[in-house]
Amino acid sequence: MTLSILYRGVLSGCNYDCPYCPFAKRKDTRATLATDAQQVARFVQFVKQQTNIEFKLFFTPWGEALIRRYYQQALVELSHCSNVQKIAIQTNLSCATGWLQKALKEKIALWCTYHPGQVSREAFLNKCSELDAMGVTYSVGIVGFKETIPEIETMRTLLPKERYLWVNALKKQADYYDNNERERLIAVDPYVPYNMVHHESEGKACRTGHTVISVDGEGNIYRCHFIKEKLGNIYQHDLNTILKPRACTNATCGCHIGYVHMDHLNLYEVYNGRELERVVAATRH
Repeated sequence: MTLSILYRGVLSGCNYDCPYCPFAKRKDTRATLATDAQQVARFVQFVKQQTNIEFKLFFTPWGEALIRRYYQQALVELSHCSNVQKIAIQTNLSCATGWLQKALKEKIALWCTYHPGQVSREAFLNKCSELDAMGVTYSVGIVGFKETIPEIETMRTLLPKERYLWVNALKKQADYYDNNERERLIAVDPYVPYNMVHHESEGKACRTGHTVISVDGEGNIYRCHFIKEKLGNIYQHDLNTILKPRACTNATCGCHIGYVHMDHLNLYEVYNGRELERVVAATRH
């Protein structure tokens, strides 16, 4: 059995101050960090013990995890597990990158978000160059504010051509982009139209709850981050009794880490096994 797990623990602190983010410059207490570290370590041990399961793992913290050594160590340790196919994590790439040298780099991938105003373009690109030199797979994303479109276009010209640059589109406001802005973003990210809408999902087949699950720091299992019906606990229940095909119960799905698993969108064919880290092969550009 192959199972994808989206893991999100109690960590919510971030070293960036993005004005649109509720976690901007939030600092976790020492007690919270200690709990998070213990829970991450327990999760790593769980994965190592499930020798009958092949895992694809994606860490999706509310805050910035890779500035914490225990997350770095967890990813390195997991990369050396024979039953782990892939480990990915969301990050603003503000951490040092030397720790990646200890990992099996063919198994690790980074979902990197560039935040203009929080880090200089040059500093972010230098970190990307470090990843390129080490042979670490990564994608780069940018929040698609209208005023950021020129910077998005510039970043596209400066990143290696084979590196996928995706846009996290704004869609709370209907018709936020005019036709020209939409076309400019599509020229950078051919798949951004999928991210510009809330997909009708209720009653439609989705792999979450079957081959993909969401797990919190206590081990509680949910089908995805967006449906808060608890299905069980990885430390208490047999996964075989929990995993089964399920139709979505939400009216819509508007986030990549949710809708990418919906069967009718056929996005697994686009990402070709790299849907968690949001990497598209260069030949598709």
